[in-house]
Amino acid sequence: MVDEHELAGIEGLSDEEAARRLKQEGPNSLPSGKKRTVLRIAFDILKEPMFLLLVGAGIVYLVLGDLQEALILMSFVIMVMGITFYQEQRTERALEALRDLSSPRALVIRGSRQVRIAGVEVVRGDILILAEGDRVPADAVLLVCSNLTVDESLLTGESVPVRKLPCEGPLELGKPGGDDQPSVFAGTLVVKGHGVARVEATGAATEMGKIGTALEAIEPEPTLLQRETRRVVLGIALLALFLCVLVFVVYGATHADWLDGLLVGITLAMAMLPEEFPVVLVIFLTLGAWRISRNHVLTRDMPAVETLGSATVLCVDKTGTLTLNRMSVAKLMACGVACDLRDADSRRLPEEFHELVEFSVLASQRDPFDPVEMAIAKLGDRALYNTEHLHDDWLLEREYPLSPELLALSHVWSSPDGREYIIAAKGAPEAVADLCHLDDARKEELWWYIDELASEGLRILGVARASFTMGDLPTDQHDFVFEFLGLVGLEDPVRPAVKESVRECYGAGIRVIMITGDYPGTARHIAREIGLEPEDEFITGPELDGMGDAELRERIGSVNIFARVVPEQKLRIVKALKANGEVVAMTGDGVNDAPALKAANIGVAMGGRGTDVARESASLVLLDDDFSSIETAVKMGRRIYDNLKKAMSYVIAIHVPIAGMSIIPVLFKLPLVFSPMLIAFLEIIIDPACSLVFEAEPAEGDIMQRPPRRPDQRIFNRRNVVISLLQGLSVLFIVAAVFSFAHMKGMDEMEIRALTFTTLVIANLGLILTNRSWEHTIWHVRRQPNPALWWIVGGTLVLLTFVLYAPFMREIFGFAFLGGVDIAICLGAGLLSVMWFEALKFFTHRKYHPHT
Repeated sequence: MVDEHELAGIEGLSDEEAARRLKQEGPNSLPSGKKRTVLRIAFDILKEPMFLLLVGAGIVYLVLGDLQEALILMSFVIMVMGITFYQEQRTERALEALRDLSSPRALVIRGSRQVRIAGVEVVRGDILILAEGDRVPADAVLLVCSNLTVDESLLTGESVPVRKLPCEGPLELGKPGGDDQPSVFAGTLVVKGHGVARVEATGAATEMGKIGTALEAIEPEPTLLQRETRRVVLGIALLALFLCVLVFVVYGATHADWLDGLLVGITLAMAMLPEEFPVVLVIFLTLGAWRISRNHVLTRDMPAVETLGSATVLCVDKTGTLTLNRMSVAKLMACGVACDLRDADSRRLPEEFHELVEFSVLASQRDPFDPVEMAIAKLGDRALYNTEHLHDDWLLEREYPLSPELLALSHVWSSPDGREYIIAAKGAPEAVADLCHLDDARKEELWWYIDELASEGLRILGVARASFTMGDLPTDQHDFVFEFLGLVGLEDPVRPAVKESVRECYGAGIRVIMITGDYPGTARHIAREIGLEPEDEFITGPELDGMGDAELRERIGSVNIFARVVPEQKLRIVKALKANGEVVAMTGDGVNDAPALKAANIGVAMGGRGTDVARESASLVLLDDDFSSIETAVKMGRRIYDNLKKAMSYVIAIHVPIAGMSIIPVLFKLPLVFSPMLIAFLEIIIDPACSLVFEAEPAEGDIMQRPPRRPDQRIFNRRNVVISLLQGLSVLFIVAAVFSFAHMKGMDEMEIRALTFTTLVIANLGLILTNRSWEHTIWHVRRQPNPALWWIVGGTLVLLTFVLYAPFMREIFGFAFLGGVDIAICLGAGLLSVMWFEALKFFTHRKYHPHT
């Protein structure tokens, strides 16, 4: 705790002055954004073309008396609205998490009295009393402190706590990060020591508040697929409306029957309206989110599931993402010998290192809060268990803290026999060497060892011991006669699966960028360890500050390591990548990552160690904090895109013959083939086929060996649309040929309708089968598991048989009885309509894969 003499002469604000400032400057919390009303959100949803199309199609079915189909479509409207309502709350929850984190309770001095108040009541000018374990409630400048270290990883990304020193000049706030600074910041954690500080910024003016402001200012962008689907659906809807009116006018004028003309127009509109598009999009993304959740990835923003499959760049925060954010002792050096504790055979510590570990433990707190001391204590418990080197019965007599002049601390212990003091010292190697008064030869040898450990990216501590006879202890550590014991190297270990995951990302054509608050040397070491390339090029935060946007966009094309980066710069890096046309996925777990997570195309937060702010700002959350889950999510994202392409193409293809056979009889004054009821029957097949069969289709074998699709590539691109239209036109040609053949043979209207409709149903099944893969033939993919496919195919054939051969159903649909020859014609014609695409796939595959 803070000594009374440290508080001498400090009175703090009066209650009246504090109340005046609180009223004038506002509470110490982040401002709440203005929430949109429920009606406003509903209006914004319903004005989207895809939702208007769903509602409109539902109304058409309702007018026609098909209540079941209308209810199904309207249920999708309600589902999508509910999902959108949920997503609307994400930003507000992120800001609320920030407010909770930045507003803990605080111990302040008010009118010479120590009082504990709510964090929201802290005002500028308040005097804070900080102790180990406290979360700092506001940005402040230290007046006095003793051995104070603060964990600023939430703001800087650095896993190692930083030392703090009292301010010796004007009380001015600095920036987070770096040792020996006099500023402390809201939301950071005191891990050792104590201090007294004066508040200089509260609420939105704090570093935490600036992150909240940045979060509030970032507007999520609609995904490429959302924009594309919206545009296509609107275009087709307008075209359908135009043709509906045209057919209504033409039929009414040529047949002098306006009521039938209206029915024909409605039938054409139903044939053309691709209401499956928004349904497919919702179902694919919803089921995709469910599938990904089974691999420990929570989806917070469903469109991100598909977008992840197109990611070209993965920005990785080092601390807690690539590493475990848990310090451990990696290497020891004593008596000129090294002991690597990362080796499998290092479970038993050699005897020559026991004293080094013993005095490392003695130079630390008994119940440590500091992660470095926790790592040392853990090593001591493991390596020195059941030996005479652990001293739970010794009494701590005095602590010599770190100082600007000597970056080392010493603990003085008295042994149970009471004959002498034992002193343990640890700190910066050069400071401990100074305490030991090493000669030049020993120092030169020591620097060589230090350089060797530093090249491995380790944080290095020197350890020494001394003894002192009972009596008055000296005032300075230099008065002891220390013996240098050795060096302790600590690291924040890399997650075990990271190297393989990075390799998988490279194989999938995804570039990996490491963004960290650590020093370049540490970053480069981590890069070497995980296989990140190129490891010799990096940009530091200060260098980035000196770059203009154009220079950054140029440099960022080849540099994959960013070190000593602050939160604002992370956001700038993400924006520069997006400006270069990249699809950016950003991983992270700290408050400092939140703006970049939200600005990225896909934000990926760590669920276990991540902060609420990071999770609320991200699109995806890794529930097990396993970096390798990202590779699985990318694979699923690509699979979803592939299957979406197949489903959308199938929808376009099947609507061509339906619309065509609705127009041809009108143009040539032939018997009408389709009625709304028949089209509704087709929808019973089309809806589950496009939403369930294609969604359940397994991933193509080479899906993770392909480069990411280009950011400007559309699911409705020229190639996809042309192939879909050709498929649809080939089916239309065959069905129209069967229709013409039946008409020329003099069949009656019921026979023509039954023959034409059955051919179209068989062709529809052919379209489903051939679109399962655009690379392999139906024969090649026949054994790929897809239970939904066989349910749909089997159910369709059963329904078709029922409609054709149950007398009362034939009467309802206006069908004639079909014999064996008729069925053979329908079967052969239906399958013939897709054979050209099968042949194209066969010869194309043989050309590029001659040995498979």
